[in-house]
Amino acid sequence: MENILIAGANGITGKQIVNLLKASQYFNPIAMVRKEAQLNQFKADGVETVLADLTKDLTHAVKGADKVLFAAGSGGKNVVEVDQEGAKRLMAVSKMAKVKKFVMLSTMGADNPQAVEGMEDYMKAKQNADEYLRSSDLNYTIIRPGTLNNSQGKGKIELSEKLNKQGKISRADVAQTLVRALHDDAPNNSTFEIIQGNTLIGEAMNELNMSVN
Repeated sequence: MENILIAGANGITGKQIVNLLKASQYFNPIAMVRKEAQLNQFKADGVETVLADLTKDLTHAVKGADKVLFAAGSGGKNVVEVDQEGAKRLMAVSKMAKVKKFVMLSTMGADNPQAVEGMEDYMKAKQNADEYLRSSDLNYTIIRPGTLNNSQGKGKIELSEKLNKQGKISRADVAQTLVRALHDDAPNNSTFEIIQGNTLIGEAMNELNMSVN
């Protein structure tokens, strides 16, 4: 089983990712959390943890990790230091640790920050993090979902490198897509957008894989 470090494990989407990985026969989750108090809930569930802060040195966090999944966010409070620079810090140490893949939870609109009124700073931070990852020499997948909601997951999405339309998607389906991206046969070195749709997640990703290879 591959060890997967999840940055943002304590978030709403992050917790769903941890649960999916815990139930997987392929992956072992390592929950990266920022506060001591957050460790106990994961330890109680038998999930490995590591205490690390995206605004500080992260060298220790990636030790033993085969792949990294970035699902962290500042909630708009510190977008440059967390969403941008924190992501870049984790990429840098991941590269040094020779992790096999870095999966990034980004957002639709990150390719054109000025078009999203009121969220330009956040979108710019996500754009900068995405561009840094693409130029890092790490094997990567960048996933850009539409507007997130807490609806029940359907296991079906609409996926394209550029959808050219807006849409919603459940956090549950985003979590499933992120976990699917960790597999070796998932699209590598690619960026794509997702919203709710009618195609099974695995099937949609296989179709993308065939189109880019």
